[in-house]
Amino acid sequence: MSTPSDRIIAASQRAFETQDVRGRKLAIKRLDALDKLRLYKAVGPELAQNEPYLGMALLAYSVTAIDDLPIPPPVNEGQIEQAVQRLGEDGLAAVVEVLARMDEETKEGAPGATKNPIDSAKN
Repeated sequence: MSTPSDRIIAASQRAFETQDVRGRKLAIKRLDALDKLRLYKAVGPELAQNEPYLGMALLAYSVTAIDDLPIPPPVNEGQIEQAVQRLGEDGLAAVVEVLARMDEETKEGAPGATKNPIDSAKN
């Protein structure tokens, strides 16, 4: 039998798939602590303070594959911008929907749990 903590951890490590309105299949994962640390490094100290930029970077960083083609995590500002451009508004909107669903599932699995602000994409 799994504990509530086990269920939360399993949910956070699970990858989700969705389709955007253009029909592309996107594989999305919730970022863990190490992913977030690497994201901060990739965006750099100035852009890490820019919440709208960081929010879009988080969305792009969460995508692990497009149409079953693996996408390596971006490691610098240029790669983040390429990922955002590749996803476009349609892809980013699909990622927002999946991450919101993941947040809801986490909340349901852990009564009283609070959202981490970095887990919420800001537009």
